[in-house]
Amino acid sequence: MFAVVGILAVFGAVVGGYLMEHGNIRVLLQPAELLIIGGAAAGTIFIANPPSILKGILDGLKAVFGNTKFGKKVYQDVLKQMYAVMQAAREKGLTELEGDVENPSKSPLFSKWDHHLRDFVCDTLRMAITGGPTPFDLDQMMEVDMEIQHHCAQAPVNALNTVADSLPGLGIVAAVLGVVITMGALGGPPDEIGHKVAAALVGTFLGILLCYGLLGPMASKMGRAAEEEGQFYHVVRVSLIAFLKGSSPLVAVEFGRRAVPGHVRPTFQEMETGCRGKEPENA
Repeated sequence: MFAVVGILAVFGAVVGGYLMEHGNIRVLLQPAELLIIGGAAAGTIFIANPPSILKGILDGLKAVFGNTKFGKKVYQDVLKQMYAVMQAAREKGLTELEGDVENPSKSPLFSKWDHHLRDFVCDTLRMAITGGPTPFDLDQMMEVDMEIQHHCAQAPVNALNTVADSLPGLGIVAAVLGVVITMGALGGPPDEIGHKVAAALVGTFLGILLCYGLLGPMASKMGRAAEEEGQFYHVVRVSLIAFLKGSSPLVAVEFGRRAVPGHVRPTFQEMETGCRGKEPENA
């Protein structure tokens, strides 16, 4: 919702200011210039990126116009889920969770989890059950996993930023083509030449506006969404490693709670009541 409001504010302010100076709105309507800039920008995306990144860009653009997935309730739910797993491991022993970890989709502990989060936790528990790696080693393993996920999440953001940075240059290309057309019309009626010059300048205008007023901010919003996902996995990592180092489930949950960003962090009382008072909800 805020993204839509922001886009309307950007274009409303630009067009509104132009009209206040008695500009002719029809002069800004140059489909040919828009085709040159938009088509060339789309072509650069296809040239530079594989299908996986193109899909990531589309998914990221959908997220731009939605609300964040990682609100306070999501953090509460995942910490309650972690508490349930850690409490089961404490009561039964970590090795008794091997069946749950090996077949998580049919486990009452993991069946309702998001599959990305489930793989992240179960792969770590699988290594812990073998008894080989130390908690320090597992922490490093999870960090490597998170770095790879973050790199993959940033790839569509970087691709969109690259396209946004190219738009002013593509606007100049459109303007130069407009100047070429204008030079070919020299000697004609002055109003026709003036119209062609205006059309050429609109190309530069559109390239700069689309870069700094649309695609650039959208790429920034996608980048923040990737950062929020990284913070979410960091909370899970902190909580799980604290438990594997010997902390009780409730203390491990508190470690995770302290890693939650402040504006969505649940209180200690909320987590204590949620963990001890009722079953965990789906994240």
